[in-house]
Amino acid sequence: MDAFYASVELRERPELAGRPVCVGGAAAGRGVIAAASYAARAFGVRSAMPTARAQALCPDLVLLPPNFDLYTAVSREIMAIFRRYTPLVEPLSLDEAFLDVRGTERLFGDAVAVGRAIKSDVLRETGLVASVGVAPSKFLAKLASDLDKPDGFRVVFAEEVRALLDPLPVSKIFGVGERTAKRLESLGVHTIGQLASLSRADVQRRFGASGLWIHDLAHGIDERRVSTNRVEKSHGKERTFEQDVVDREDLRRRLYGFAEEVAFELRDRGLRGRTVTLKARYPDFHTITRSRTLDHATNLGPRIFAVARELFERIPFGPLRLLGISVSHLEDVRGPAQGQLFEGAAAPAPVADGRLERAQAGLDRLRKKYGGPQVQMGTSLSTPERR
Repeated sequence: MDAFYASVELRERPELAGRPVCVGGAAAGRGVIAAASYAARAFGVRSAMPTARAQALCPDLVLLPPNFDLYTAVSREIMAIFRRYTPLVEPLSLDEAFLDVRGTERLFGDAVAVGRAIKSDVLRETGLVASVGVAPSKFLAKLASDLDKPDGFRVVFAEEVRALLDPLPVSKIFGVGERTAKRLESLGVHTIGQLASLSRADVQRRFGASGLWIHDLAHGIDERRVSTNRVEKSHGKERTFEQDVVDREDLRRRLYGFAEEVAFELRDRGLRGRTVTLKARYPDFHTITRSRTLDHATNLGPRIFAVARELFERIPFGPLRLLGISVSHLEDVRGPAQGQLFEGAAAPAPVADGRLERAQAGLDRLRKKYGGPQVQMGTSLSTPERR
């Protein structure tokens, strides 16, 4: 989808058509841009840019707060359109997905016809514009979908792969981030064609297993299949504070709130995780992370907070600009929970957490019914609030 969050907001506010619109946090709160309309991009505004910088580039910028409930609802409409054409849909995010349309030719025509039909359906039914890439592999289809934005439609046939890839910068390869791109440039490799001309063994020797991956992609080789049961790898919550926070008790309280939010989202998705990671950023932008992996996966806020707090106590004391928690090594809650083999052993965490799980389930029902944390643990309140 083209500038998805911003495009949804423009659909809801037609009076803003043609104006530079962004979705993001306020500059006073050290917010960042989550999405920028193409009118805003003309001024150099981009997603992940600090809002203060965006407003300096575009003084007439219209900044709107994010409405993720709305974006999620629209995303479901779009994914439903995809699934009318094929059951093999792999969502990457709210606004992007891979589709495998092999085997649907007798119903809908070839892949090009399906791509055009989907693009038309999305526009007619949601009022939003999608860019479509059609290609023999996931990497090439993703690349093609980005080439002619906005309102793009690009088809890459097998015989065109080399001509398409060779002149593109190496940063276009999935998995080549800023650091890898700089290492490649130090070797005189600036384009995908130059990377493809290197021997596979040499790239592997310099970059390890990831070298094999990027070398294959430089040749257009991507054997990944479209997966309909793609599992989220991690889920987290972080916040940049309006002002640096030094009070340790205040930071612990915020940390508890993050843990509860992450836990609620995990339960809502039917997931639990084993690894808890703490992220902290200091005023000089120095960022540190600390992680701990549990014996038993969890999606309970107090359990996540207990680990996060232990990690928090191990980081250097000082004011923080940002604080966050994430949970990874996720698994489906329907999977089996490991019990104890011998009598007399300590009770396994899944059993010991039974009462807490029932309490959390009750709180979840209230939260879903009334739209917010109507009932909270006392730990999440400041001392004056408790009094």
